[in-house]
Amino acid sequence: MSKAFDATARGLRTFASDVADGFFEITHNGFALVGLAIVFAALALVARPDLRQSGEEQLMGWLQSRKPAPEATDLEPTAIVRTTAASPGDLPKQQAAVAYWLSKKYRVAAEPLSVLVAEAYHLGKRTKLDPTLILAIMAVESSFNPFAQSHVGAQGLMQVMTRVHGDKYESAGGTLTAFDPVTNMRVGVKVLQECIARAGSLERGLRYYVGAANLDDDGGYAAKVLAEHERLLQVANGRNPPTTTQSAPAVRPQPIPVTTPSKPQQASEPAADPQKVALLSEVS
Repeated sequence: MSKAFDATARGLRTFASDVADGFFEITHNGFALVGLAIVFAALALVARPDLRQSGEEQLMGWLQSRKPAPEATDLEPTAIVRTTAASPGDLPKQQAAVAYWLSKKYRVAAEPLSVLVAEAYHLGKRTKLDPTLILAIMAVESSFNPFAQSHVGAQGLMQVMTRVHGDKYESAGGTLTAFDPVTNMRVGVKVLQECIARAGSLERGLRYYVGAANLDDDGGYAAKVLAEHERLLQVANGRNPPTTTQSAPAVRPQPIPVTTPSKPQQASEPAADPQKVALLSEVS
């Protein structure tokens, strides 16, 4: 019995020793294969830089995909996402010339003007309106101040009457977007199109736009817009008209209030000075 037990024990030890030797052999050979694979991979990367670059890009993509998302802050979206400025050098030559000329005349930075000029050319192509006409209206209406507001409630670059045309801002997020430069431009161009279509001509359409359709005088508004339009056309065509001092914005004509004349003074009473009636006007 004892001999049988010893034989069984020796057999188990032999089996365990063989398994251990086999595992060591397999592990040794496996490490050798891994080492060879690394050597071959290194040689391949040295010989093929494109493979190395591709591998680095894939590795960086894998790491970025596992990077935790940044926490939202009060500065989201970042300023670079929200910016309304662009480099004038990125514009076509004609548009860049217009942006620089307007920047010099109205003392506005060329970078935000570049966005407005590019948008004006985009809108002009879509609506068949001359882009320099759109820019001329902005120049006369607000001198490129996107936060301008008149006494009668005209707001933004193109001085759109927000309370009258509030429905046109709905798709952009509501009437507060009247102070977003690009949104105000788009709405202003829609209003201008409607005015020209209703009036039947550009000059009469400008009278409608400024609110002087039913008045004898538009305060020189149409003439100012057309004059600025002509100067911008010269700039776009390669000429350089002088940037004269900016005159005061056009006056929106308003009806003269009607007052009832006072009764005649009695002979015994001293005559009073006649009342003066002033023309009430609003700056666009």
